[in-house]
Amino acid sequence: METSKTTPTSTLAAEDASASTKREFTAYEPVPEPALWRVVAGQVTTKEGWFGTMDWAGLCLPSIFIKDKSKKDAPFWGLNSRLPLTLAIVLGFQHRYTTLMKDLISGIVSPILLMSGTGSGSLNLEADDKQYLLSAALITSAIMSAIQITRFRLFRSRYYLGTGLLSVIGPNFASIAATQAVISNMYNTGYCPTEMLPDGSVNYLPCRQAWGAILGTSMVCSLFEIGISFLPPKTIRRLFPPIVSGTTILLIGCSVISTALQDWAGGAGPCSARPASGFFSKCPNIDAPHALPWGSPEYLGLGLSVFATIILIEFFGSAFMKNCQIVIGLIVGTIIAAATGYVDSSSITMAPPITFVWVKTFPISVYGPSIIPFLIVYLDNLLESIGDITATCDVSGVEVEGPAFEGRLQGGLLADGFCSLLAACMTITPQVCFAQNNTIIAASRCANRVAGYFCCLFVLLYGIFGKVSAVFLTIPASVLGGMNAFLFASVTVSGIRILAYLKWTRRDRFIVSCSLALGLGVLLTPRWFNYVLTYSGTNGAWAGFLSAIKTLVSTCYCIGSIMAIFLNLVVPQEWGTTSLAEEEQEIRDELDRVRNGFVKSDMDNDHSISETLPSSIPPSPTRP
Repeated sequence: METSKTTPTSTLAAEDASASTKREFTAYEPVPEPALWRVVAGQVTTKEGWFGTMDWAGLCLPSIFIKDKSKKDAPFWGLNSRLPLTLAIVLGFQHRYTTLMKDLISGIVSPILLMSGTGSGSLNLEADDKQYLLSAALITSAIMSAIQITRFRLFRSRYYLGTGLLSVIGPNFASIAATQAVISNMYNTGYCPTEMLPDGSVNYLPCRQAWGAILGTSMVCSLFEIGISFLPPKTIRRLFPPIVSGTTILLIGCSVISTALQDWAGGAGPCSARPASGFFSKCPNIDAPHALPWGSPEYLGLGLSVFATIILIEFFGSAFMKNCQIVIGLIVGTIIAAATGYVDSSSITMAPPITFVWVKTFPISVYGPSIIPFLIVYLDNLLESIGDITATCDVSGVEVEGPAFEGRLQGGLLADGFCSLLAACMTITPQVCFAQNNTIIAASRCANRVAGYFCCLFVLLYGIFGKVSAVFLTIPASVLGGMNAFLFASVTVSGIRILAYLKWTRRDRFIVSCSLALGLGVLLTPRWFNYVLTYSGTNGAWAGFLSAIKTLVSTCYCIGSIMAIFLNLVVPQEWGTTSLAEEEQEIRDELDRVRNGFVKSDMDNDHSISETLPSSIPPSPTRP
């Protein structure tokens, strides 16, 4: 908790006034943040502390049964409002349940399943290792989210650790692309084992040491984000403006969509090559229930059932269903898959009832070629966190500018870096604030930190009970592919949305064009640099350095974001300050001047333009 002892009443009143002018929230009078735990402790022993003095009927009944219009609006629960514990538990479960719909499935489960799955870009781990990583990801997310929510002041300094907001964090999507690129390089260079099957296809064997190398590299690279968090917020915004973040997120989304489509068709593993015979002639292999060749109509139909459900809910679903559209689509697809014999429940039977982190360990090391890609991952952490923390402050009714906001921003960035370091120690990839928090806070009108703690408790329990996390291992790849196609496209759209806010000056267009030229070019032609740096000597250090360069140049979002950062720093702001709309208006004005000059210089003012045209040419319509 923060170490200051009091907060002036006038300051609290001013904050409440600024929030109410924006949103007209109704809530209990906020209390000073340092006294939050004391307030909760005092509530435990009183009836009011558990149930409050509110109108529960007005809060729970449908609005059609409430005649008093002033009671139809649900109260807004601020960061430190005196939230009754009963309601805190309900709202905490709601926040966890709703984030479970979006964050658990899309933000925690999907990255783990993709990185630990089959194929040249995945770890090809055994089922028990996958189940452990899912449980560890949930437990890590719960603990790290509690750190973000609490907000500690660093000893004898002006710096903080955490935002002090209702912020749920989990694995960063950018780590998927980086991990897949690094693992592909590991298999290509022999770091990870493979075997040649009798039918001539390549079988990618489990590579546990690759995960240990990724974790070790993540630990080292997390120091980059930790160091950046101590810079002034204005400096951070100048180094990483929207033109950089939008380009980076756009390329990250594009880089993982192809994996989703491969899964949609049956799987991204060796079966995607459609060998005529052998163990991988069917997806995911010939021993799987109801296995079919890659690209079979049945697999496409399973993925389509998820994708179509998401679309139908967007058209016809309620507000709550739209918040849960991803998981509803996943449930529909899984039910169809189970009813038609595509689900193997053996992973649930084999999963331990209770698990925790460090039940399984991986050999930690640092893999040189993965350093630059993971530095880009932590750069993406910075870019995402800046936007997410700003939006969370806005929907929580607190400052979005000034010293208080800058303190939350600094604390949030430091917590993301520090939690990513701890997460690597807990065998999980880098962590970042989830953007879905903002939507859920606005919809539920609850930004209260006590509810956030209950939210962390629920997700911790989900991770500890291993049978829960093992459920996700039974979902067929085609069902996940139909869901991930929508999710990864949403990431791409997020990048486009950020770029849409640019003024699109000549400078903006030049920077984005150069960045996308390399980024999208590498995505479409990933082998373009394979024959440039060839080395077959015995110098391991030099070979590792060249491998790092190849990984950087062959990863679309790495080379694209580096180009955007470089050009943003070297291209003068004064160069090409005219926006695209202003340029178009200048062109229209110039055409008008040319036309008017032609008419006025070549004819007498007493004659109209129609009199000067041949009879076969109709006069042009008058321009407004």
